[in-house]
Amino acid sequence: MDKYIIRGNNKLYGDVVVSGAKNSAVAIIPAALLVEGKCVIENVPDINDTKLLLGILKNLGAEILFLDTTTVSVDCTHVNVFCVSDYESVRKMRASYYLVGALLGRFGKAKVGMPGGCDFGVRPIDQHIKGFERLGAKVDIEHGIINAAAEDHLVGSNVYFDGISVGATINVMLAAVRAEGQTIIENPAKEPHVVDVANFLNAMGADIRGAGTDIIKIRGVKTLYGGNYAIIPDQIEAGTYMVAAAATGGKVTVKNVIPKHMDCISVKLREAGITVDEHDDCLTVYRDCCISRLNLKTLPYPGFPTDMQPQFTTMLCLAQGTSVVTEGVFDHRFKYVDELRRMGALADVDGRICVVNGIKKFTGAAVKACDLRAGVALMIAGLCADGVTEITDVEFIERGYENIVYKFKGLGANITKISEEPDKQISEIKAV
Repeated sequence: MDKYIIRGNNKLYGDVVVSGAKNSAVAIIPAALLVEGKCVIENVPDINDTKLLLGILKNLGAEILFLDTTTVSVDCTHVNVFCVSDYESVRKMRASYYLVGALLGRFGKAKVGMPGGCDFGVRPIDQHIKGFERLGAKVDIEHGIINAAAEDHLVGSNVYFDGISVGATINVMLAAVRAEGQTIIENPAKEPHVVDVANFLNAMGADIRGAGTDIIKIRGVKTLYGGNYAIIPDQIEAGTYMVAAAATGGKVTVKNVIPKHMDCISVKLREAGITVDEHDDCLTVYRDCCISRLNLKTLPYPGFPTDMQPQFTTMLCLAQGTSVVTEGVFDHRFKYVDELRRMGALADVDGRICVVNGIKKFTGAAVKACDLRAGVALMIAGLCADGVTEITDVEFIERGYENIVYKFKGLGANITKISEEPDKQISEIKAV
């Protein structure tokens, strides 16, 4: 089992380059199943989730070829099965439900195991099912398997989501791009990765308009023919390094970003007294004073992203005064706060609300990552702490962050990745 050893109390300085968006990649890779031709996808993050999905596509008969570490050629022309038998891989990530929409759109039927991923509350797929049924599919879940099938073929329809759901929005788009007629999605999610997936599909020959607005219109096409596409930079990875710079009191330039996508994060950092200088495709983050308290509520885009809540809560543990963080998207996303308390945090959770009283310093401790973003929040706490922090269950972190140990090391962090299994290589990072 791998773990991170962090010797803290180091300010971060330097430049860091952001990888491709994890939340885009885990939808775009399944979307390649809709294409009868070669897709060359650039800026693919080298993370566990993308490896798992590419492995599933290969098992379905796709031809997968890495052109370099972040560019992959995917040819699903000869895929002719609609059943994903690799249920163990499916259970390791939430985004595996996109395989349902893609297979349903390609073959008119799909059989996929229920998704897994990070556990921070009930995340039902009822809105996905509602959308598939509006397109003419019958969906049932039996023994942990999602079975979806249309009697003849999918037919475009009006789909209204009762609540905003990124996953349901993307999944219905995948199912609808090759359906007969027009599909109109009302009350869709507007996140940058929703737009990115729509742009990918359009680059392959789809006809999707309005992604990122209140209404998405999809006119079905018979075939998607392939092409080249580059995934957008990862908004959440960029935000994570921005918060790490602010929390440690260093100065970091985060490169390969789309500044507009970062506005919801930059605004809150500035409110906390952090300087964020914006350039064409990078942001420089630093602070000259103490972190100020603030109130924060996560909301669907363009609101503050739920995937940045753990990182900000960690930073606010070091702020002056009392901050209130409200989780407006998921239940039980404050599980990691118990781990922060082991490091000295003064934070109390009541349902979806966390009240944080500022402390001067974290203290190093043995903690464990309970999900992807919570894990990286503990890394930030460890970077700020006096003493040594040991983080276990780091496989959660590596599901979504490419080369995170290497990137933090490049900013001056004193961090070591250790494997307790003798047949794995131990990565040692010398003290700075």
